Amino acid sequence: MLDSLLDSTERETDLVWLSVLTFLPILCAAGLMVIPGRFKEWMRWWSLLGACATLTVAACTLIDYHRLLDSHSDRTTRSLYHPANRLDHRADQAAYDAAQAVPKPFSSFNMFTRRAWNERFDINYSLGVDGVSLALILLTALVTLCALVASWKIDQQLRGYLAMILILESGVIGAFLAVDLFLFYVFYELMLFPMYFLIGIWGGGRRKYAAVKFVIYTLFGSVCLLAAIITLYSVDVRDFVPKPAGDLRTEEVHTFDSVTLSRVGRAVMLVLSGQEERIGVQTVAHGQLVPTMPDDTNATVPLLAPGADREAAIARLKAATICTPTFQYILFALLFVGFAVKVPIFPLHSWLPDAHVEAPTPVSMILAGVLLKLGGYGLFRFAFPLAPWAASELCWYVGLIGAISIVYGAIVAMGQTDFKKLLAYSSVSHMGYVVLGLATWSAGARAEYWEMGVDGAIFQMLAHGITASALFFVVGMVYERAHHRDLNRLGGLMEPMPAFGGASAILFFASLGLPGLCGFVGEFLVILSAWNFSYALAIPAILTTVLTAAYLLWTWQRVYFGTNPDTAQFAEMTPRESSVLLTFAALAVALGVLPGFLIFQWMEPSIQGWVDALVRVRG
Repeated sequence: MLDSLLDSTERETDLVWLSVLTFLPILCAAGLMVIPGRFKEWMRWWSLLGACATLTVAACTLIDYHRLLDSHSDRTTRSLYHPANRLDHRADQAAYDAAQAVPKPFSSFNMFTRRAWNERFDINYSLGVDGVSLALILLTALVTLCALVASWKIDQQLRGYLAMILILESGVIGAFLAVDLFLFYVFYELMLFPMYFLIGIWGGGRRKYAAVKFVIYTLFGSVCLLAAIITLYSVDVRDFVPKPAGDLRTEEVHTFDSVTLSRVGRAVMLVLSGQEERIGVQTVAHGQLVPTMPDDTNATVPLLAPGADREAAIARLKAATICTPTFQYILFALLFVGFAVKVPIFPLHSWLPDAHVEAPTPVSMILAGVLLKLGGYGLFRFAFPLAPWAASELCWYVGLIGAISIVYGAIVAMGQTDFKKLLAYSSVSHMGYVVLGLATWSAGARAEYWEMGVDGAIFQMLAHGITASALFFVVGMVYERAHHRDLNRLGGLMEPMPAFGGASAILFFASLGLPGLCGFVGEFLVILSAWNFSYALAIPAILTTVLTAAYLLWTWQRVYFGTNPDTAQFAEMTPRESSVLLTFAALAVALGVLPGFLIFQWMEPSIQGWVDALVRVRG
């Protein structure tokens, strides 16, 4: 891999910059090792500089990605959407170019890179960007930067603390960029140990219990995920990977490439739904794969690699174990459970309140703002595309799980007196909307409602990342002054801290879904999609918005209103605290007022392509 970065004949701009985006935080963590221990301020500023640099690279990546969308789009038809810009098409084109008798030069402008890592097992260092992953990477970089600012007063084993946060950031960004399943699993597991140490060393009185519980639940999900990955690797994909012209090899081919495996999954769905005649072969024109995305959902779907023998390929697929309902159900169950632990959803959520209560404030910000999003992202990127038949068959039940989580989280949150526990259960409720939005799978003329639901689910992850991170920071500020989190003992904060109260009000109202703020957009789209999918799932989600408003307004009243002599002398926000809280408050307003301009114009094309690909095979 290092040779590819240094060799001018193999150098690829995308390889360099996506690698820099992924590993820059780890490099900054390594830089901490050479700073003498007595220079703690240097360590803080060095870490902050690394987080700022990572956010800058992510912003530059967004600019490049926007140029990529512009290069093919026809703004008069479907905004920036064009099939050639889809991540799976760019990955397929790169595989086709590499498979030629004389491999074509690597492209430096497709926001995708692939290099062999372990050729024996076809493990690749494969990174790619689309609108969804890039939005979550920007969220990760921003929340990490704010968490480091919030960590300024932490003094215990500072070097290790800062290094753990930076390593955690690299793991998250790598997981959002990874296209190869094995590489994704490596990054996914890389996040486990920094979070374990951050809770177990710098947490509260029950930190060891909370850290072990976090690891046990996460490892349970990881085992399910690993079993699914190994199962997928056993699938023969020889008819789905391009080969040089004249290559007549007949041996089996196995891969961890999620793009190839997603085409296998869609082909299986066509077979199991009695539409095998629609399976087609990818076509090539002028050395380029032809991206086809007709509006006719009954048209041929080009899933087999160029030059594949269609009849023989379908016969092999139908005889394979993967092409059975049992295999598909098991595969989807493993993927769903593996990612549901991270969302988390009921009943796999109980690790979250303990982790939040014991974790230091900056770690709670990262946990709520970033790590929970990996669960929703995994469902979007892997669970649904890799086992679409089972996902389609079980989508109502998946939506039911999401609806139960929405209601359960809100009801339990109402009974909490610990400020942090209330926000933890609130996260369970809010992330339930993500699962519900992804599950509202409709086809034909109603497919637009599913796209609306997926739009809402992804936007909800971004909005929750902002509001949850900010509210946990609010709790941390209160705890620094009051030295407790008991809601019944707080009150009257608006008098000594009016600026703090004003900024907090924006974030409370954003979290409860007030129109004009970020929390409204995602929930509204998910509820609208669910209403057109199933009244039984939509009605609980709608009614829970009332519960959410009730417990958040009640919390706001108990913390900020009234007169309390115990809080009358609390100090107003410091400039450091203001920089974090006002940044989140400004984003909550901006994303609520201009969601299309700031997010949807460059994120929605990826969701449009994702929905189109799956709707077409459902018929």
